[in-house]
Amino acid sequence: MNKLYNKYEKEIQGILARYPSEGKRSAVMPLLFLAQRDSGYVPVQTLTDIAEITGVSETDVASIMGFYTLFHAEPAGRYRIQICTDLPCALRGSESYLEQVCDQLGIKEGETTVDGLFTVEAVKCLAACHRAPMFQLQGDGEIKYYEDQNVEITMQIVDEIRQAVATEKGA
Repeated sequence: MNKLYNKYEKEIQGILARYPSEGKRSAVMPLLFLAQRDSGYVPVQTLTDIAEITGVSETDVASIMGFYTLFHAEPAGRYRIQICTDLPCALRGSESYLEQVCDQLGIKEGETTVDGLFTVEAVKCLAACHRAPMFQLQGDGEIKYYEDQNVEITMQIVDEIRQAVATEKGA
């Protein structure tokens, strides 16, 4: 029984329709993104489901998932703040920025805030070296990029998200 297909049959059919029948393997990335939309990570069983849908091995699905910072094998906060610490970004202060953001949130890199909202991760190359420090924010099925950052601006973004979540819970 393919749980992913049963849950998202219409969406999966739409994704598969974009590719020729012999090219179903091209649907792995959109299916991974779909699979983690609700929980923020891809459960191990889902790798089997995606392999079955696309006709590729679980190992191939896992290797694609492991290569991209967009896909996650473990649960984390509702939002992932992924700060690029690749060499060009590090030369523009991203490692210090990462440390300061973590200090402001009261966590270490890789940890999740007490409220369960934010996990901060160091990642490699988000393709904005000239605008570092920068981060990508993943959450609620969206990905947003924030460039030319400093800790104050980042904490304003965090506060706005916290306020939006509080409003959402109160509604």
